[in-house]
Amino acid sequence: MCTGMPTTYAADLARLRAGTTTHEALVETFLGRIEAENERLNALLSVCAEDARAQARALDALQAAGSLNLDTMPLAGMVVAVKDNLSSEGHALTCGSRMLADFRALYTATAVQRLVEAGAIVIGKANCDEFAMGSSNETSYFGPARNPHDPERVPGGSSGGSAAAVAAGFCHAALGSDTGGSIRQPAAFCGVVGLKPTYGRVSRFGLVAFASSFDCVGPLAHTVEELAWMLEAMAGADANDMTSAYEPVPPYAVDLNKGVGGLRIGLPREYFADGLDPVVRDRVEDEAARLEALGAILVDVSLPTTDLGIATYYVLTTAEASSNLARFDGVRYGHRAALAPGASLDDQYLASRTEGFGAEVKRRILLGTYVLSAGYYDAYYEQAQRVRTLIRRDFEAVFEQCDVLLTPATPTAPFRLGSNVDDPLAMYLSDVYTVSANLAGVPGLVLPTRHRLPEDHEAAGLPVGVQLLGRWFDEATLLRVGRALEG
Repeated sequence: MCTGMPTTYAADLARLRAGTTTHEALVETFLGRIEAENERLNALLSVCAEDARAQARALDALQAAGSLNLDTMPLAGMVVAVKDNLSSEGHALTCGSRMLADFRALYTATAVQRLVEAGAIVIGKANCDEFAMGSSNETSYFGPARNPHDPERVPGGSSGGSAAAVAAGFCHAALGSDTGGSIRQPAAFCGVVGLKPTYGRVSRFGLVAFASSFDCVGPLAHTVEELAWMLEAMAGADANDMTSAYEPVPPYAVDLNKGVGGLRIGLPREYFADGLDPVVRDRVEDEAARLEALGAILVDVSLPTTDLGIATYYVLTTAEASSNLARFDGVRYGHRAALAPGASLDDQYLASRTEGFGAEVKRRILLGTYVLSAGYYDAYYEQAQRVRTLIRRDFEAVFEQCDVLLTPATPTAPFRLGSNVDDPLAMYLSDVYTVSANLAGVPGLVLPTRHRLPEDHEAAGLPVGVQLLGRWFDEATLLRVGRALEG
């Protein structure tokens, strides 16, 4: 079962305002939980204990002087973990890889910086699949993170450490990245809430690139309200990221309790087809019935290109990974193989990359290089780009019929550690309900259903996630529907 008796940020913020605790005391509580349980769960790869204590003391000093302005520091005292592919100056930036095992960040990612400026306290760097390539957190060079609800099962990937850290009570919230479901699938498996914003809503500056036209930075937390607070602090254009969008950032928390009366909730039939665990289906359909009871209108809709999502995703993302990871050559930074004098530069590249990258990263680089190569570019890469356009058009059409889509987050319950490691296709299919959102660029929210898996299920007692997908830059409606499902 979950350890650490996690508390929400809202509850601890009330205690801070009442003067019954301090920022430093909160940090010590989290550090105590980490010390007691992290060795077992492997959720955090490094702990920023002294920096966290220093941030907490500074906040306590401001509060004692009456200078802590919650209008300018609305996240004061929120303790967060940061996925270890997001840079934080002076701290480890491993991406879960041997290639960067000893590397320390030279600057801070915009999303992290904006949280810190809003008063958040960074307590550690979270485990992740190597270079965010994985769906179980088992490709990490530093060993897998484990699901706090059942340590023999995966927490999901690639942001598995972030989700596990929140679920285990190591922090109030965490940052992850989502390229094809890497925030949403771990949120579902660990029973927390997670948001993939619209592509461009949150700056990618300081995020180590996997697939640049897919990657999104987003939050994980215990409640939808906490996601709203974090997104408002992080979102907005950034001169350091030309793909960040110059779209207004609304006050996301204002309309959270507005209810769902009159909203049209689409149920895409392709997401409820063969391959979905019947009990997971039942849990998601229960949530649809709850929304209907709250005044929403259920609409049967279709996304015809859904079955092309996985193939399209793995052509395009591997092509982008092949290009992005070319920089890790053992010359300027990263792992450098020790070779005998007289070895050629090609020998150095080959040895450093062979030693530095794990099997899954190599697989994706090879696949990406193949689809970009002469003779195959038209047949694979260009064709996949055309299908990506069709997938986006499907979403454009469906959002003329409804306001939000409700779908399963994952086809199964959290699977056992090691069960899919030797079957890449089975691992890839665990993202079947999440990749299309990244292909289209739409936002997605995952939260736990009210009821866990029943006693007669092989994963009895584990959480089940439900996914909400929305229009581009309409995270506010997603969060509003999510809040209604929280009850």
